[in-house]
Amino acid sequence: MEAIPTKKTDGPPTSAEIGRQYCDKLFAIEDTLKDLSPEERFCKRLELEKPVLEAFWCWLDSLNTLKGSALGKAVTYAQNQRPYMENYLLDGRCSLSNNAAENAIRPFTVGRKNWLFSDTPKGAKASAAIYSLVETAKANGLNVYAYLQHLLQYMPGSEWQRYPEELDTLMPWDPDVQEQCK
Repeated sequence: MEAIPTKKTDGPPTSAEIGRQYCDKLFAIEDTLKDLSPEERFCKRLELEKPVLEAFWCWLDSLNTLKGSALGKAVTYAQNQRPYMENYLLDGRCSLSNNAAENAIRPFTVGRKNWLFSDTPKGAKASAAIYSLVETAKANGLNVYAYLQHLLQYMPGSEWQRYPEELDTLMPWDPDVQEQCK
């Protein structure tokens, strides 16, 4: 994206724009496959996407770019990542993009910036504990506010320190907690 000129001319597409078109084509095909089973997606990817990827690699190999330019850096990166970029073709359960993984860790990276302001080790531990509770509740499909309210309501009256097994009934995957905090 950084290599695409900001001012568009009426001429033919630039090399960066052509590269983007290949990516757009792969994502468009992938979008048509989203409702298929992993086995069907695997077969269709080999049929529809593998030729696009092969054309992309051939096109990429034919480019003559300046090594330090934005396009040169993108081409070098893509060529170095080729074996990894094709891994999604090996299994229909894999995704073309790592957006889901990046979105899953985004709260952590934002939190990491906020932790810089933890003044004491005790404060940092408390922040980490709350953060863990919040993210675990999210990962289990719970309403975070309802789950924290549930913990604050039931945990003080329990004897979890004497009977640690009582904590199992407060975990976000407990069926009763699931029912109460969805």
